[in-house]
Amino acid sequence: MTANTSKGITYPENTDNTRLWELMQTLAETADDIIIGNVDRQVFTASGTWTRPANALLVRVQVQAGGGGSGGVAATTGTQAACAPGGGGGEYAEGWLTPSAAGASQAVTVGAGGNGGTAGANAGSSGGDSSFGTLITAKGGDGSSGGTATSSSATIGGTTGGTGGTGGDWRIPGGDGGNGQVITAVPVKFNNGGSSYLSNSRRATGVTAGTTSGFTGNNYGGGASGPSNGATQSAVAGSPGAPGIVIVTTYTA
Repeated sequence: MTANTSKGITYPENTDNTRLWELMQTLAETADDIIIGNVDRQVFTASGTWTRPANALLVRVQVQAGGGGSGGVAATTGTQAACAPGGGGGEYAEGWLTPSAAGASQAVTVGAGGNGGTAGANAGSSGGDSSFGTLITAKGGDGSSGGTATSSSATIGGTTGGTGGTGGDWRIPGGDGGNGQVITAVPVKFNNGGSSYLSNSRRATGVTAGTTSGFTGNNYGGGASGPSNGATQSAVAGSPGAPGIVIVTTYTA
């Protein structure tokens, strides 16, 4: 006779006359079916609904929020410069759930990247929050302030990466956006976009003279780098942050 563990692994009882190779074959087959099993991966780049696959054993949920947009910069005269900070990166959260805790289905929200500020010293918007139902949430990165024109030196503080979500087993805040800084009427290019767990920081342009636009945040959840103006330039708009993503991996029998 044989019996099964609570997870379905077959083993012989003391009255069983199964030969050793038969026992090993049974163990291997049940381990392949139950312990290793199959993988169902659903990747959400837009909001939708997750439905739990049949025979689920364990569910891994990865939630990345959107990155913040960078602000625009004001027009400058012949003795002025302007530099906007970079947007903050989105927060990342991850959790491992039993099938019952995950539920039969969950609404999935994927946070959009924040918009860049309109041309002028106008703020960018924050990245959208991402979530797996109410079980795991992650906060979007902040949008940056706009860059005002100055004939001297000024610093506009960088933005904060997303933080403060709920649920899950662990989380990583989004990276902060770099400062918008002008020193003696020259823009100093520290205004990188903030990183996220799933993206690198977005570099600022290396040009200090003339007009430079920021760069869109890196996928997924990266903040946008900020624009800048040297002397005698028209107003410039900011750039958008990158959207988030939700990945749900289910291990099944």
